[in-house]
Formats: sequence, structure tokens, C-alpha cells
Amino acid sequence: MDWGNVTTEDLIDALREVDWSSPPRPVSEFFSRFTLPRSYSKWNSRLKCNLYYYRTNYFLLIIFVLGLGFLRKPLAVIAAFLTGLSIAFLNDSFAVCFNEKVTRTVRQFSPHLAAKLRPPITPVLRARSSAKRAIHICGCRRWVFVLIFSAASCILWLTSCNLLTILWALAIGLLAILLHASFRTPNLKALLWRLIHGLAIKVVEVIFL
Repeated sequence: MDWGNVTTEDLIDALREVDWSSPPRPVSEFFSRFTLPRSYSKWNSRLKCNLYYYRTNYFLLIIFVLGLGFLRKPLAVIAAFLTGLSIAFLNDSFAVCFNEKVTRTVRQFSPHLAAKLRPPITPVLRARSSAKRAIHICGCRRWVFVLIFSAASCILWLTSCNLLTILWALAIGLLAILLHASFRTPNLKALLWRLIHGLAIKVVEVIFL
């Protein structure tokens, strides 16, 4: 799979649909080897590959930087947690897994309420078999929870600290991710994983297209 030909929209769609339940990469691998990219095309391909391969590590890095910057402000730490949760809800696998765990927990206390929290059953039409299924959380559309958690986190950010501090923390976290993704040399495991992923996409395209 040539990551240089992958557009930003394709990368965002892949990050939304990929399974985030896998644990982050080991720290020894994360800080293993760094080299300068030889050209812009090499840097572009390496950046997209590392953003996808180390996605969980980068997500935890952002949360860690935000939490570290507001250790003396508990409300800001909660705001960072809600911000990360609202972003995680944009991922399909995380939203589905979160909904299943909440429903399973509620079922132990109230099976009737758990039945209401299940997403509505939509008929599958042959002409629309390839259409994406809408994601529901606790019986509501996903965007409802994203808006609620985003609004709550914004209120906590504004009441717990000033906006400039938030922007500085985000800038430091994003800069650290950009530098790591730019100079971290893809190892053999990442290259093999990228090859398998590319072959899987081609198989799916051949079967369904």
C-alpha cells in the first residue's frame, strides 16, 4: 500500500472505521529509531503511515499532555477526559463497543431499560446493502453524544482555566505528534502490517465492487 497516494480524507475515514480496541504500541518500539526523511514524498508517506500505525499512542499522548498541564485543576482534567471521549465517539468501533458495554451493564439492573437503549433495527435492502449503517449510542444517534460531551468539555475548559493555556497544551501535544510521525522510521512490523492491510483492502474491493 502506497501511503503517498492516500489522501487526507481517506486517512480520516480509515481512522474513523479502524478498530481502536487494540492496546498501544510498546514504549520501546514507539521510541525505537528516528531518521530524517530523504524527500517530501518519503516524509508524506511516513507521516500517514505513522499516524495510522501509532494512532492509539498519539491519542494517549494528547490526553497525557492535557492532563499534565492541568494537574492542579481537577475540572480541567475532567474536561480533557470528556474531550477525548467525544473524539473517541467519532470512531465507529469505539462507539459500538461503548454502546454494547453500557447496554450489558444496564441489563443486569433493568432489562426493560436495556432494551430501550438498543439501536433501532433497520431493514437491509439489497439495493442499499453497501450503505453505511448509522451508529447509535444508548438508543440515540452518535452525534447527540458528541455534541453533549463536547459542550460539557468546553464549559469545563472555560470555567477551569483560560483559553490560552488550552491552546498551548494542544499545540505542544500536536507538535510532539508531528515530530514523532515525521522522524520515526517505520519498522519491519509496521511495513508488514501495512502490506497486509493493503492486501485486505484490495480483496474487499474485488469481492464487493
